[in-house]
Amino acid sequence: MSARFLPAGDCALVVELEDEIGAGLNRRLRALEWLLGEGRLAGVTETVPSFRSLLVYYDPEVIGYDALCAAVERRIGQAAHTPAPGARSIEIPCCYRDPALGFDLQAVAARLGMNVEGVIEAHTAVEYLVYFIGFAPGQPYLTGLPAPLAIPRLESPRTQTPAGAVGIGGTQCCIYSVQSPGGFWILGQTPVRLYDPEAATPILLEPGDRLRLRSIERGEYDAIAAEVARGSYTPPIV
Repeated sequence: MSARFLPAGDCALVVELEDEIGAGLNRRLRALEWLLGEGRLAGVTETVPSFRSLLVYYDPEVIGYDALCAAVERRIGQAAHTPAPGARSIEIPCCYRDPALGFDLQAVAARLGMNVEGVIEAHTAVEYLVYFIGFAPGQPYLTGLPAPLAIPRLESPRTQTPAGAVGIGGTQCCIYSVQSPGGFWILGQTPVRLYDPEAATPILLEPGDRLRLRSIERGEYDAIAAEVARGSYTPPIV
């Protein structure tokens, strides 16, 4: 597995892996991140994965740039044979059928030549891979969208999309962790908070997680939302 090293300021290094984006590359990136983290390489202070690269923050008073590149290069070879950290399976409830929550569902079905139930069935039938967290706090980049649901993103992105909105665009699925602008078609909404700054663990999802969406009706959505507000709800995690 070849790599390219790029300096990012005076205390960070970008490690680009020259592999095709996919589950295999994600596993190697997570294995490399594990090999560098939690004190396993002196001087590394933080790592941030993306689709095909790893941003490595380091303390230049502990390890220099050239020494860091050499150490990372050795570990890239090890990553191909190192098991990635165990992935979790998480179930996220999503209300699709209430037009106030799945406000693009009808339009998506029409554009794809499907009926609403077919869109929901396809969207909930697969397991999504959390590739990494980015764009906004706790927001997952999800791969695994079924090919029949591939759809161009909105021509005019919204200035505001609600937190919890579950959408699709291109070949990706998205769950908005906070209210923000966005160009995804919104199929439904989850009452689960992906980002809660007051929680002991503010960010719910982690790179490598396997995620499934479970279709719920508005009554269950409201009940779960009430539990979330009380701090008594945790989605099923294995």
